[in-house]
Amino acid sequence: MVTLFLAPSRMASNTLKDLNTLPVTEKMSECKPSLTKPCVGKINGKSEDRPLPSSAVTLDPSVVETEKPEAEKAAVEVEYIESENLDDVEDADAVLKTVVAGLDSKDWVSVCDALNNVRRLSIFHKEAMLHMLEKVIPLVVKSLKNPRSAVCKTACMTSADIFSAYNNDITDLLDSLLTQLLLKSSQDKRFVCEAAEKALTSMTKYVSPTLLLPKLQPCLKNRNPRIRAKASLCFSRSVPRLGVEGIKEYGIDKLVQAAASQLTDQLPESREAARTVLLELQSVYEKAHPIVKDETSSPSSLPEEEQTPEAVTWEMFCQSKLSALSAQAVLRVTNIVAVPAREGLVTAGSSSSSQL
Repeated sequence: MVTLFLAPSRMASNTLKDLNTLPVTEKMSECKPSLTKPCVGKINGKSEDRPLPSSAVTLDPSVVETEKPEAEKAAVEVEYIESENLDDVEDADAVLKTVVAGLDSKDWVSVCDALNNVRRLSIFHKEAMLHMLEKVIPLVVKSLKNPRSAVCKTACMTSADIFSAYNNDITDLLDSLLTQLLLKSSQDKRFVCEAAEKALTSMTKYVSPTLLLPKLQPCLKNRNPRIRAKASLCFSRSVPRLGVEGIKEYGIDKLVQAAASQLTDQLPESREAARTVLLELQSVYEKAHPIVKDETSSPSSLPEEEQTPEAVTWEMFCQSKLSALSAQAVLRVTNIVAVPAREGLVTAGSSSSSQL
């Protein structure tokens, strides 16, 4: 009886020893892992399917192969085409009927295609799309807010072409577009920033500064210092476009006050833009108010009631329109040293200074 019980035990022991001596590859020959078929093993002498763990489903190469080509295809379809390389649409009427739906699509590739069609229509069929701007521009703003960088950049390029084509026709729709472009031009993704900056440059080039400056001035007080810096750069590009007569009409005192507020800003871009504007304004002011140098009766020695507008110097003008600290900062920038002992001119000059 003892031998009858020991025989199976010895056989099992020998079988285990044989298995342990086999190479690893031979051990796995009966149950090779497969990502496309369940692993087949033998249990109790019968062939039985063993399902894969749930975590292995994600490794299925068939899933990867079906998704990857679609992603690659989408990447190829989104092209950043420069304005001069855009071709005309084949059927403008057909594109006009579908462009709004395309801009509002949930498929980001379709949105990019629609944005490029807006660009083509702006360049080749400006008048045909003019009546649709009230619907198109809010959807362009929506694209600027899209989390996909490809959509954002294409929307920035679209904005630049809209500014170039429609100039002052979009002034009433400019606020939300301007805010988003300032925001995108100050974010971290470089290629989006560059596209947004080009759009802002196009805006300052094609939109009348008389209409644009009132839109920009509130942005100079934005909480975000980067937005203030980008707005300051736009401000500094727009002021010279006013010309001498335009600056007079707009009000040089308003422009000086706006620029002076940026001299102490957090970012150097804002401060440098403010210096550029103030030097321009000083030049315009001194051309409009030439000072006649006369040793016997200098403008500062004349009684207040005898001072003429031409006798008010740049220094006196700044002291009359700005706080003492701001005036000193402006005068330092424009190479005129402010004398603290003459602070009384701030009140005395306020009634005698001319206003452009």
